[in-house]
Amino acid sequence: MNDKTKFRLIDILLIIGMILPLAAAMAVKILFTPYEEGIAVHGALVFFTIPMPLQELPIAESQINSWMLIISIFFFCLFMTHGTKEKADTKRQHICEWIVEKTDSLVGENMGEYFKGFSPFVGAVLALSAFSSLLSLLGLYAPTSDINIIAGWAILVFLLITYYKMKCGPLHYLKSFTEPVAVMLPMNIISEIATPVSMTFRHYGNVMSGSIISILIAAALQGLSRLLLGWLPGVLGEIPFLQIGLPAVLSVYFDVFSGMLQAFIFAMLTMMYVSSAFPADDYAARQARKRKKNA
Repeated sequence: MNDKTKFRLIDILLIIGMILPLAAAMAVKILFTPYEEGIAVHGALVFFTIPMPLQELPIAESQINSWMLIISIFFFCLFMTHGTKEKADTKRQHICEWIVEKTDSLVGENMGEYFKGFSPFVGAVLALSAFSSLLSLLGLYAPTSDINIIAGWAILVFLLITYYKMKCGPLHYLKSFTEPVAVMLPMNIISEIATPVSMTFRHYGNVMSGSIISILIAAALQGLSRLLLGWLPGVLGEIPFLQIGLPAVLSVYFDVFSGMLQAFIFAMLTMMYVSSAFPADDYAARQARKRKKNA
């Protein structure tokens, strides 16, 4: 087997690695989703629960889809970086370099030189959020429609915010709650807690509302088609003609455009909150004092 054949074989295996997790998620949905008539708007289907000390841990459709998507993205990254060289000579490597350059530029412009190492994290947030919303195009439950998933992301960002706020020490962090005046302590505490809450509800609310609107309009068009065109003879009267086309257009907006937009907004808020939380001047002064003391 020559090198070219081996290269293509590995490509095929990586593509299978991308497709199989999503196919498995679709198979699980088909097998475990109960049949329902009419409009059905509900949360993620719970497959089973794991007993825990405080309360049971439900394993839901959104969690399974998230893990399947993470595996697919992992194999997609391996596929895109397979065969990379020092000098780009393939389309996929040019695409990879373009993605890296744009992500580095986005992070550099919004976070500054100190946070240049944040590019992989921001890229991961963008990819996971965007592709999670796009799962609805495959008939899968979008993880971004589950408030628990988004809350987990927001809590992770909140931990990063707190970490960088404490770069100058715990006392400096606690003192920041009394700025600009001590009377602002309660408001500053509420503002601190509100950060992950607002990030969660902004992302979840926009994605979930779009899904519900699409379902309601599709159901309304089906009923209107029966009302206006139900007099047609035979099978023609049962075909929802008014439902053809418009739901697909709405899906392009709510599932594609809106999902991409919310992913970008979540990433921008992450960069803004983390970079603004870092007390750069105080940290530089603290490091200068340490160097002077050590000298």
